[in-house]
Amino acid sequence: MYSVFAVDDEPIVLEGIRSKIDWEGSGFNFVGEATDGEIALSMLHELKPDILITDIKMPFMDGLELAAAIKRIQPWIKIIILSGHDEFDYAKKAISIGIEEYLLKPFTPDELLESLKKAAAQIDRERKQLSDISKLREELKSTEMLKKKEFLNNLVHAAEDMTGIVEKSQELGFNLISRFYKVMISRIQSRTDNVQNLQEACSLLNSYSTAWEQAECFFHHSNLLVCIFKGSTREELDESIFHAAETIGHIATKNDDCTVLTAIGKTVEHLSQLNLSYEDAKRILDIEDKESQNRIISSDDLEEDSAKNGQGGAAEILELKENDPLVDRLKYAGQNEIAAIIDESMALIRNNPGQFSVFASYILVDLIFAVSKLVEKLGGDIKQVNPEILQRKFLEQAVLDEAHFTKAMEQVLSFALEYRDSKITGKYGAVILKAKRFIEENYADPNTTLTTVAEAVCLSPNHFSTIFSQECKTTFIEYLTNVRIENAKRLMKETDMKGYDIAYECGFSDPHYFSYIFKKNTGLSPREYKYKEDNPSS
Repeated sequence: MYSVFAVDDEPIVLEGIRSKIDWEGSGFNFVGEATDGEIALSMLHELKPDILITDIKMPFMDGLELAAAIKRIQPWIKIIILSGHDEFDYAKKAISIGIEEYLLKPFTPDELLESLKKAAAQIDRERKQLSDISKLREELKSTEMLKKKEFLNNLVHAAEDMTGIVEKSQELGFNLISRFYKVMISRIQSRTDNVQNLQEACSLLNSYSTAWEQAECFFHHSNLLVCIFKGSTREELDESIFHAAETIGHIATKNDDCTVLTAIGKTVEHLSQLNLSYEDAKRILDIEDKESQNRIISSDDLEEDSAKNGQGGAAEILELKENDPLVDRLKYAGQNEIAAIIDESMALIRNNPGQFSVFASYILVDLIFAVSKLVEKLGGDIKQVNPEILQRKFLEQAVLDEAHFTKAMEQVLSFALEYRDSKITGKYGAVILKAKRFIEENYADPNTTLTTVAEAVCLSPNHFSTIFSQECKTTFIEYLTNVRIENAKRLMKETDMKGYDIAYECGFSDPHYFSYIFKKNTGLSPREYKYKEDNPSS
């Protein structure tokens, strides 16, 4: 299955692309769309599709600018350009960028599908070529490659004579002159200890990492990818290293059997200090459980958290390894999620008619237990801060009927989020909560993207994306979409607004795309959902 994303400033074109192809039946998955390049760039960063379909002429950022940016930061994405008859000069530029397919408007669904199949075939060829283990072995055996690897390895282990280091690096084809440096180490593992899968993942990474302009990379042992990143500013360095870390995770985990833990060392200002950054990253790998999966951990963040919070304290909630999914959900849930949690609980109850009090009691007790654990982890005692919810009469009153149950659930959830917000002071906690509040206040704006929210919390998009997905167990795009869908459901229940008005009210610039996403998330079209809410007995 190949994932596909489409960009066009004409909604009718997007609707045609979305609705006139049997995506799953053809072996593709349509994952999203945008009406201009700027918004698309933010979404592509998050979704990481295999194929991009983009119009060549669009406002703000046209298709060529978008294609050039994507080829620079996500080189594996295959791009199909859509163009009119009078855009031949654009076509020539597209070819120079490295576009895979060029489709002339107007085009038929069959023509587009044929282009998609060609792109998919190219993906298959590249995957086969890149997974050729013998190629990796041959490169590693070559004298030049061995010299480069030895030089870089000595550099990060402080075993290289620093006299004439710049000249020596240039002789080997490196340009290491920069203002700031960081060392990143990615540990790739196989869940099943499958050597073949591990070697193929490392081969893929070896091929892609050689194209990164801001880094010099080599494999230490068989499964540790070590990268020396450079940048003229700290911000530029952070942006490039977090993007590369996400790219490594995406490439290596194309095979579900493989996992990646990436550790990022501290920022240093001299080549002679690279070993300090390397040891920092290595320390993170040594501390982290060998079973850690698909995480990116930065030394700078860990240091800032320790400085702000000392040892222990409220910020420890951010590193909890809980088995209770409800506790995890409550760590960063927003006020907008209260209704969603209650709706899910009611759906479970309604699926078991005639047993309301039994299931309502079970759900409420489970919630109170999760809230108690949350309070405890934040240094409190539920018996002292909210003894009311532990009383038998609270439970008995709550399960009298749906109205009482809903009110009790809302009371407990509101208390949990307010208590949490009053206690969490750690860096990640503050970032996530600020981001979620920003989303709650701005989800109706179609220009609310990963980039705008990252700016609001003063982080680079790559760094913010990493933190958000790891701490919230969902991607930024998935979370934003869920917020918009939940608010759309609320408006359907509480108002008589038309579907297209609800779409615009919830931040969707195209009502047709809103309908598509709504059904994809709920299993019902907006009209079907509205009818079901208005006629619960039917």
